[in-house]
Amino acid sequence: MAKKRGKTTSKKKKSDRGLFDDIVDGGNGQGIGLAEAAQSRYLNYALSVITSRALPDVRDGLKPVQRRILYTMWRSGVRHDAKHRKCAKIVGDVMGSYHPHGDSSIYEALVRMAQPFAMRVPLVDGSGNFGSLDGDRAAAMRYTECRLTEIAGEVLGELNQQTVHFRPNYDGTKSEPVVLPSKLPNLLLNGSTGIAVGMATNIPPHNLNELCNALIKYADALIKGSDLQHGTICKIIKGPDFPTGAQILNTADEIGEIYKTGSGAIRLRATYETGPIKRNIRIVYITSVPYSVNKSSLCEQIGQIVVARKLPQLVDIKDVSTDDVRIQLEMKKDADEQKIMAYLFKHTQLQNNFNVNMTCLVPTENPEVCAPEDKMDLREILWHFLHFRLEVVTRRLEHELEQLKKRMHILEGFVIVFDALDEIIKIIRKSDGKADAAKKIMARFKQLDAEQTDAILELKLYRLAKLEILLIRKELDEKKKRATQIRRLLKDEDALWRVVRDEIKEIQAKYGKLHPRLSKIEAVTDEPEFSADDFIVDEDNHVLITRDGWVKRQKEIKDPKSTRLREGDSVLAVVAGSTRATVAFFSSFGTAYTCRINDIAATTGHGTPIQKLFKLKDGEKIVAAYSLDPRAIGDIKEDPKGKYFPEVHAFAATSDGYSLRFGFEPFVEASTRNGRRFARPAKGKEVIGVTAIGGDEIIIAASQNCRAILCSVEEVNYLSGPGKGVILIKLARDDRLLGFKASSGDRDLMNIETNRGAKKTVSTVKYEVTGRGGKGRELQKNGRIKRIVPEDIEAPTLSEK
Repeated sequence: MAKKRGKTTSKKKKSDRGLFDDIVDGGNGQGIGLAEAAQSRYLNYALSVITSRALPDVRDGLKPVQRRILYTMWRSGVRHDAKHRKCAKIVGDVMGSYHPHGDSSIYEALVRMAQPFAMRVPLVDGSGNFGSLDGDRAAAMRYTECRLTEIAGEVLGELNQQTVHFRPNYDGTKSEPVVLPSKLPNLLLNGSTGIAVGMATNIPPHNLNELCNALIKYADALIKGSDLQHGTICKIIKGPDFPTGAQILNTADEIGEIYKTGSGAIRLRATYETGPIKRNIRIVYITSVPYSVNKSSLCEQIGQIVVARKLPQLVDIKDVSTDDVRIQLEMKKDADEQKIMAYLFKHTQLQNNFNVNMTCLVPTENPEVCAPEDKMDLREILWHFLHFRLEVVTRRLEHELEQLKKRMHILEGFVIVFDALDEIIKIIRKSDGKADAAKKIMARFKQLDAEQTDAILELKLYRLAKLEILLIRKELDEKKKRATQIRRLLKDEDALWRVVRDEIKEIQAKYGKLHPRLSKIEAVTDEPEFSADDFIVDEDNHVLITRDGWVKRQKEIKDPKSTRLREGDSVLAVVAGSTRATVAFFSSFGTAYTCRINDIAATTGHGTPIQKLFKLKDGEKIVAAYSLDPRAIGDIKEDPKGKYFPEVHAFAATSDGYSLRFGFEPFVEASTRNGRRFARPAKGKEVIGVTAIGGDEIIIAASQNCRAILCSVEEVNYLSGPGKGVILIKLARDDRLLGFKASSGDRDLMNIETNRGAKKTVSTVKYEVTGRGGKGRELQKNGRIKRIVPEDIEAPTLSEK
């Protein structure tokens, strides 16, 4: 059966458009470019994150999720004088009504507002496990309970007085406040941290008393028609005040510059105090830690320093904290506590930086829209808060005046009809209902309106007593008096500013004494100087490195053969030196890694992988190690003019038959974890060994294809920097150099083992010394060299200091 041919169309398909060049916009059939659509949608996303998620409002200092949590708790009646309510209930109400995001993010925001070590003045009173300074997470929301704190009432207390704008929630079923009418300068009081798209904020917390003093001073200046200078503000607000205390090291000028530019680093340091001396142990107590530092991790950091004996004078650390931070450091009796603390400040989180970035949202002409303002200065933030309070006070008074007018209107109706109560009662008794009675009363008393008439009809019988008219007239007089007072206030801006100022004074009087300054502001000018040697006990140690890259330090290694090793591993080298001296590890990739002998972990076990000390690359291994203690290595000083070689220097060879000489002196100082180059082998080739020489040795080198060469080390070039070197022996393509030996006499033998199990020796007695660069001598016609037999390693000794 033939297939039915479909209709042809005259319209041609667009062949010049890519697969994603156009997308349909809103179902209207019109395409828009993908780049344009992506840009538009990402911009919308970025604006949403900036304005509705990550940045706080300059007026109430809250992010949307925090504001919605507090508003939900306020509406639910979970206030400071109510019972605690399950956090899961609060989170569910917030998510269902106002914040359609994950419950975990809502709960984290709620928990943070209840943590006294995170908030300078917590707004939520938590019951249960809400985390700790040790980094412990809060218990699940089904186990914890919460309510608002008393001071949170100052943030929400004026909500019912039409002081702020409301907008519909995400589904339009309810309304939520755009901002809370906070009496507290919460943005500066508790600070804020957030990361948006292309923007971030990190505002430190401050002291309530200092903020109130600055706001009062600023309000007085505005009443006088002037402005408050930045310098004056900085004299009142001396600096941040963190809930964990600690010491601020910045000078007043540095803090003033941070407040002026809206960014900068606040240097924080833990505080400590000296304790008693018990059993020849000096005790020092750390009494506070920098803001946002995990106390448990901090103790672990210090503990690792103790275990690694980087501070031998520091014996032990104990966390004996209760509600207050108290970390006990145990030191030797003769220890210099200032130098030890200076070391800990430098190498642990006992000292860190708080990077200030005072970015927040500021109001626009549209009351429901805020715009981000990058790096605001302190004066601007205070200005915005004061003008916001002026707006709140004005709206509150206007709302109160409206309520007074309504009440006075009702009271005036009561006064009108009170002398004609008998007549009113007759009219009501003859009426057919409430509506009929209202109509007849308004017809009889022309000055009454429907609202007053309805209030009269709702009047309770006991209000008909003679004394009630006195109370009504008294209330009416009071309401008129208050209304007159409010009208006068609304016409006088200076009077409104005085109301704002007085309310800030009331906040300070009520809560100021409860929140004294915790962070000390004290710049350090006489920092004790110290070097790494100050904390190292000068004693001789042995360092052992294995062929698999395990390294350990011991007081003494008498017999390297009997030391503990991992199965299948063997000793590569054992070196000796002072704990203050350095040891250099030379790798197959031509890199020298140097560290102090004291930095190597002391253990009688297998040791630790050398990768913990240095960043070795994949496939890189250690081929030699030397102690750079002068007693162990000798004189390695180089001539600055390059006229002579050091008395002791190094020789190295690579697997492709190249060799070089170089000095040890450039590697005496400890290197970074990435090490320093001493050679540059060709791609795919590697350094097979490094040995110390004096300059008059004979090099014996053997290759895999049973070829050996003997030449004077003087023929190998001495390089002042890392390089490839010169040819030691010419090798065939399938050949590689296996090893070498620096021979200083006829008895220095190189022992080799062939693939047939035979053992041979190579020495200057058996073979003639030739020049470098040749193909060498053939050791045997058939077979190959399996390995160079390693020599027995003996424990080195050191001369007296």
